Amino acid sequence: MQQTAAPLRASLLDGPGLTHGFFTRQGGVSTGVYASLNGGVGSRDDPHAVAENRRRMTVTLGIEQAHLLVPYQIHSPTALAVTQAFAERPRCDALVTAVPGLGLGVTGADCGMILFADREARVIGAAHAGWKGALDGVLEATLAAMETLGARRASTAAVLGPTISQKSYEVGAEFAERFLAASESYEDFFSASARGGHFLFDLPGFIAMRLWCAGIGSFEDLARDTYAEPEIFYSYRRCVHRNEPDYGRQIAAIALI
Repeated sequence: MQQTAAPLRASLLDGPGLTHGFFTRQGGVSTGVYASLNGGVGSRDDPHAVAENRRRMTVTLGIEQAHLLVPYQIHSPTALAVTQAFAERPRCDALVTAVPGLGLGVTGADCGMILFADREARVIGAAHAGWKGALDGVLEATLAAMETLGARRASTAAVLGPTISQKSYEVGAEFAERFLAASESYEDFFSASARGGHFLFDLPGFIAMRLWCAGIGSFEDLARDTYAEPEIFYSYRRCVHRNEPDYGRQIAAIALI
């Protein structure tokens, strides 16, 4: 079993002044359905195992254990600027900061985990965007919060980590209608499913579109499907399809150094 947390990395975020990682499920101490690098404190995993898994992540990132900040995610469009570690997790879906040494993280198990950085302004962000957060504006809220700290959209890079792909994301007609009520152009992100009255939704493509429309300077999609790679990633939808009792969570995190 892999004994170290070796995250996926993005070329847009590599280089001096930043540390980041899109952690997979490999390299931790959790067992059973949580094996092995479960970072989700909201899961029913052993809290001591989750704490050790997160400690391994901070070692990889080169930050203090208490400085890995992950919010209490509620599928909202809320982004919060932070200047110090918090004891109680704020209820929001994105964090931004300009303080070196603070690690901003989000969890995911199919939803989009997006890391942001404006190297020139030394401002970073992390956002959790499932379909609801992406539709309601969490990505735009993250960029706006970064701007309050001096970032510029045109010089900001964003990277989408492992996310459920369109081929794995079947939805019903009511789901599609919610998007089309917001904009008929969103029809482009739905394709026909083999099941009548159902569609396949392109969440990664929708996230990319919203970021480009918001004026992001550069964007990278790691293009890894959480549902389709069970040895590498946790997936909520796969857990449901397999009738498993619970599921682990990936963490994506970034810090200024």
